[in-house]
This record gives sequence, C-alpha cells and structure tokens, in this order.
Amino acid sequence: MGSKEFIEKCKEIVKKYEIEHLDKSDNIPEFEVFDVWYCKTLQNHKALLSTTLFNGMYYECTYNGDKKELYFDAYKKFENRCINL
Repeated sequence: MGSKEFIEKCKEIVKKYEIEHLDKSDNIPEFEVFDVWYCKTLQNHKALLSTTLFNGMYYECTYNGDKKELYFDAYKKFENRCINL
C-alpha cells in the first residue's frame, strides 16, 4: 500500500466512525478529516488524524505491511495543560 492510498483509507475509516457515533437524532454535519502526523517505515505506515468536529476526538491508524492489517484506535482528549519546567 502506498502512502497516499493509506492516508485516504484512514480518512474514510475515521469519517465512517464519526458518522456511526453521532447522535442519531441530529443531522449529519459537514466536517473534514485531516492527517496531523504521518510516518512510513519499510512496509509499515502510521498516521494520527482528527476532524473539524468539536468533540475532542483523535485517531491513530497503523498498517502492518507484513500481515496486511490496518489497526484503528479512537481517543478522546480530556485535557491540555502547560507545565513550566
């Protein structure tokens, strides 16, 4: 799998996940999925993604090129602090 194909597949997975987890009584809002960070090492890929929705979610997709498997993780951001050192 190439880099562009991997990122597009990840965006599709995140968009589908978000739509499945929206409140069923609400209309589906317009939103974008974007990649925050991406890395490819040998046959493996990893990307961190988020959306323009205001729900604090971010996503990690990892592709294992040896097994041809894509792993998907969804996270919720609870807090962001500045700690002076």
